[in-house]
Amino acid sequence: MSNLDTFVQSSRPAPSVVATSQEIRDRGSIFVGSVYRATSPEEAKAALHYHKHVVHAGKDVYEISAWRCMVLKPGRTGLSGPDDFELRTGFDDGGEQWAGSKILKIMQTEGVIDAIVIVSRWFGGTLLGPTRFRHVETCAGEVCRKFNKVVETEESIQTLSTLDDLLATLREELNALRSGPSTSEARTVTGGTPSMKKAHDYSAVRDTLDLSKAKRLIHARESAIQVVKSLIAKHKSEDK
Repeated sequence: MSNLDTFVQSSRPAPSVVATSQEIRDRGSIFVGSVYRATSPEEAKAALHYHKHVVHAGKDVYEISAWRCMVLKPGRTGLSGPDDFELRTGFDDGGEQWAGSKILKIMQTEGVIDAIVIVSRWFGGTLLGPTRFRHVETCAGEVCRKFNKVVETEESIQTLSTLDDLLATLREELNALRSGPSTSEARTVTGGTPSMKKAHDYSAVRDTLDLSKAKRLIHARESAIQVVKSLIAKHKSEDK
């Protein structure tokens, strides 16, 4: 059974690469970085295995990697806050001595957590000396920055979705106040419910990693929420 068949038949989904770097070519050698999500060292090693034996199956490649994962301490639940967690790190030189620790240092500098970074090197037959480490670091740095941008974009979209729900709820409350108690009473008698909240489509922001647009939208939602809250407070004070 092939390695791909093993992953296909496994109950867990195959790891998905989050970002890749530009290729660096130097005297026949090729370097390229990849980053996967990994919330535990076990997930990191599974992603490395997948990258080696599925993505690059049958290829003669050095797979240099490092991971940083925030995990629960033994016996903890996570309900007590940050003290329940610990950062576990590791690296694998993948046949390129001293290279794995250099990736780990880049991850620490860029603040990447819950990920494994893999730099693949196809050896071109010419020894590169210390230059090879610079190429490894360049590829690792590029995917770390891309990973952080993906994470920040996802967090911004999650914030937007929360703000959208809050704004929709506040607008319903404001509309009820403007309509007066008769509308609310009629709604109760007929069993009517407020209109369904329509989810906004942020796929374009996610696909383009347009953080500046996401931040503008967050600012706009926060401003709209403050305006609606002020109008609600005004209506309530007038009804007293």
